[in-house]
Amino acid sequence: MPTFLRSVWDEPRPPDPPRRVWRDWVLVGVLAPVAVLEGVLRPDLPWRTLSVIVAVGLLPTLLWRRTRPLLMVVICFAVTNLAPLLTGQPPSEMYTMAYQLILPYSLFRWGSGREAVVGLTVMLVSASLPLVSGHTTGADAIGAFTVLPTTVALGGAFRYRAGARMREIEQAKLLEREQLARDLHDTVAHHVSAMAIRAQAGLATAASRPEAATEALHVIEAEAARALAEMHAMVRVLRRDHPIDLAPGRRITDIEQLAGRDRSGPSVGVEISGDLGDLPPSVEAAIYRLAQESVTNARRHARHATRVEVRVTADDTSVHLRVSDDGDSGLVRPTASPGYGLIGMIERAHLLGGTCVAGPNPDRGWTVTAVLPRTGAAA
Repeated sequence: MPTFLRSVWDEPRPPDPPRRVWRDWVLVGVLAPVAVLEGVLRPDLPWRTLSVIVAVGLLPTLLWRRTRPLLMVVICFAVTNLAPLLTGQPPSEMYTMAYQLILPYSLFRWGSGREAVVGLTVMLVSASLPLVSGHTTGADAIGAFTVLPTTVALGGAFRYRAGARMREIEQAKLLEREQLARDLHDTVAHHVSAMAIRAQAGLATAASRPEAATEALHVIEAEAARALAEMHAMVRVLRRDHPIDLAPGRRITDIEQLAGRDRSGPSVGVEISGDLGDLPPSVEAAIYRLAQESVTNARRHARHATRVEVRVTADDTSVHLRVSDDGDSGLVRPTASPGYGLIGMIERAHLLGGTCVAGPNPDRGWTVTAVLPRTGAAA
């Protein structure tokens, strides 16, 4: 138990909490006249003027509930408890004050562990004071102690869900970085193996054919330049240890193997054009994997799709990939929450200094577009 309490106390805030957005201002703008209207329409409300002032005066706490959750909880619960104590009247019974439930939710959704513990203590004490002072009945106290844990649990559940989603996204990015690092590692190993073979051949023929040794040195120089370029990209990519495979990775021409028709899916057409010479192996492998992932996603998720078109074009500065299908894009694959396959594709393109975007077509279908620089420079 001490370990659990320590982990809760040391829990940091979730990163990048959203600041005030237009919805917050709309919420405050709607609740203010509602509170005034309630005060006018409820003549039985005790201390109507004071209750309305408190309800409206505490509305700005909603604007800072994500960035200063503990402070907003303390202000709100302190004011709502001090007002009855100073006036000698029961707590406000305004229905509009139900917006206070947003603050405990925000505290456990966006606050740190110690802020949540302190805030929970403040809320429990605040909920107990009216019962101790005799300003509320036991039934009202039971209702308060029932609603409060529910709100707290809801904030904690959304916090856990968001944290799990973020961890899965980071894991997808890490796996893509590892795969790219492995591809780069294999490419460098291939270049070094070629250099070693050429060096051995040069040594064997140096005495009888000096020109062959000179040619071998030129080849070694070119291979060394390519290896250094690939190593420069590799050191920018996170990776773990993987078994070494000296065979080169996939090439753009291997995309033609994706053509054809799956027995339960749409047919795939491949078109490759442009100057594909002297492309770094990392760029070729990335284009192939992006095309493969896009075709796989189309076959799995594109409803009623009959055709997937894969087009690869290369110019003097970059390589362009476009994969589109004719499925019902409006029914599946929403862009608001991209899948982990798409996240990995975006990460791979970003690491090589390129871009990758995906989304529905204006009429029907889904399109993935990627652009990678010919140099394959890592971002």
